[in-house]
Amino acid sequence: MYAEKLNTQLLAALDRPDLRVVALGRRIAFDASLDTAFRADPGGEVVLGASCLGPARVCAFHIRHALELSMLLDVAARGGTDLLLPCNLPECDRPILAGLCAARTASLFWQLDGPAGEAATRIAPMSWLEAMAAPSMPERAVLDRVWAQVRGLQGSSYRLLRSACLGVDDSTVPDAIVLRLAAIWHLLGPAEALMAQGGDQRLAVDPATGLNHYGCSHRPRPWAITFASSTASSLSERGFGGAEVARLRLAAATFSGHAEAALTAEAQAVRDGIAAHFGLGRDTRTNGSEVVLAASGTDCELLALALAGPAEAISNILVAPEETGTGVPLAAGGRHFADDTSGRQRVRKGDRIDGFTADVRVLSVAIRTAAGAMRDNDAIAADCVRLARDEHAAGRHVLLHLLDLSKTGLLAPSPACLDALQASLGQTDRIDVVVDACQARLDPRRVRDYLARGWMVMITGSKFFTGPPFCGALLLPQKVARRLRTHSLPPGLAAYGSQADWPAQTQAARHLSGVVNHGMLLRWQAALAEMQAFRAVPEDKLLQRLQRFLGSVRAAVIAHPDLVLIDVPPPRRDAGASWDRLQTILSFTVLAPPPGPPAGDEASTRGPLPLEDSRRLYRWLNADVSLALPDDASPSERALAGLLCHVGQPVPVAHVALGGASAGALRISAGARVVSGEPSHGGLGSDDRIAREIADMHRVLDKIGLLLRHWPALLRADPVPSFAPLAKFEEVDVLPR
Repeated sequence: MYAEKLNTQLLAALDRPDLRVVALGRRIAFDASLDTAFRADPGGEVVLGASCLGPARVCAFHIRHALELSMLLDVAARGGTDLLLPCNLPECDRPILAGLCAARTASLFWQLDGPAGEAATRIAPMSWLEAMAAPSMPERAVLDRVWAQVRGLQGSSYRLLRSACLGVDDSTVPDAIVLRLAAIWHLLGPAEALMAQGGDQRLAVDPATGLNHYGCSHRPRPWAITFASSTASSLSERGFGGAEVARLRLAAATFSGHAEAALTAEAQAVRDGIAAHFGLGRDTRTNGSEVVLAASGTDCELLALALAGPAEAISNILVAPEETGTGVPLAAGGRHFADDTSGRQRVRKGDRIDGFTADVRVLSVAIRTAAGAMRDNDAIAADCVRLARDEHAAGRHVLLHLLDLSKTGLLAPSPACLDALQASLGQTDRIDVVVDACQARLDPRRVRDYLARGWMVMITGSKFFTGPPFCGALLLPQKVARRLRTHSLPPGLAAYGSQADWPAQTQAARHLSGVVNHGMLLRWQAALAEMQAFRAVPEDKLLQRLQRFLGSVRAAVIAHPDLVLIDVPPPRRDAGASWDRLQTILSFTVLAPPPGPPAGDEASTRGPLPLEDSRRLYRWLNADVSLALPDDASPSERALAGLLCHVGQPVPVAHVALGGASAGALRISAGARVVSGEPSHGGLGSDDRIAREIADMHRVLDKIGLLLRHWPALLRADPVPSFAPLAKFEEVDVLPR
């Protein structure tokens, strides 16, 4: 019985998707006679003891602690980094630093893995968790106590190292270690904690749900069905692995005293990875193009405005800002778009950012009518051209946006229209085109075409590519990149980025902060892992998989009695790549629940859910609502209610049935993982993987129907989204998020 329980507990913990990734390359054994929770040695050896067993959360904590300590002992034994820089600490001090750094990471893992409170305190495996998870390093006496408790977790390597340092007191933490910890405290932690840093409040994890503002997690969440790439996605194991590999490089460098060099090198590696994906080095038309990193697509808008140069009067023409980011209009005017910045500074939303001209005129062109219908493409183009001509004639510098694509998949105006506009105005530096391609639903050849025209391109790794939210980049054509040599950037940009975000030796960025956004770099490495997997799929297979999935979604939505498809045409593009001429965002409204039992053709009399109710439905889809169902609910209904489904956030769309008020358009989108394969479906062939995605899509639609049938009960209960379904952790003493 003991052995059976042991196997069940250990296997359950080791089968967690996050721990599977972290444990790669480590050898884990069990020794019931061990007098500590575990022993760790360099070389990948971890031995677990009987005292690591208990609630699943406690078992997972000890395993994560052991894995981190084993990795850091490797660094201590190696005495260097991937940058071939030596560790600048005495050998006998390195195990102490390894022990304290591992304790810090394990404490943050515990904090993220479940709610605080009395129950969590009751099962807490260590007394130092709160102190080591704090934002600031604890005082020296606390570090001494922590070291005294974790010293025995190191195996033979520590004893051999200490034997070479006879006479050296190791009962207290040396001054050099305290100084090193103080310098690197903010860089220590598991990948999922570090990735939540370097953004604004939308990136912060809600303690009540384990999810951020977008309803997703920086840890793999394979039990949730995810078609939310039009908004943001939880990491896959592939993306988490990309971030973890980068974190290990940074951990080795911070341990060895070379954090700044490692972060600068990591930023360059991310820029190189983005350039490689879009083929900037393979196309002579894009010679001289550059990549600038940004925490988000909205931050990219600030950068584009800054690169308009020192013009006193700027007109920024946006296309459908209501279908881009909520902060875009403020950023387009050179104003703070939130109450905090990616540089961890508190600001006042709406205030002008230091250094941006006060004379920024933000203009917008609608792509939908007041009744919510799509406007004619020619009418949109005519509005864009008229505004650009008028503002240019008034002597103003014009930034004109091309939207590729909107939240519901619209492309406007056409590139040909802007080509004609620029040709008619002749050679002028007073008009710049900015392509908002933050959805990134376009082939690299399109991006190169835009850059060859001299247009800036905003992209993210967090939409189509399904990387974590808050990883953006602005791609600069040669004519704009040249400005980096002569122009100065607004000083206020220091709150939003660092010198490392810009190409090396960029004079314009010399006054920006030297503090690198490590969270953004890890998020980008997660996205680059997904981009690499997507790029490896041959184009014919890519097209075939997308067509099969999207055709099934479209047919299912049309056939569903509670849904109304918003028919958005595919993007009108020039010949070339084929897959990006598909409509990969499918939007639909949900009919309001009937007031009574169904009778006859009720769908014809039911209007759409208003926006606020659509937002409720969106949240409940991502929640385990099984406890809100009535007692007589069937087992199949309860199982469906416990399913977590993440789709694109509702987009406000005016609707005549609501008197012009907004309905909420939910979205099911095909992201890169539909093509490259969701890693948790790894045992399936490519055809079976697509069949699984289609089956999961049907389950999402089934849950929508279930929520509508039980609408009054759900209104009373108002369940909240959660990292995992309730049943997933029902054996744990404290219910994790």
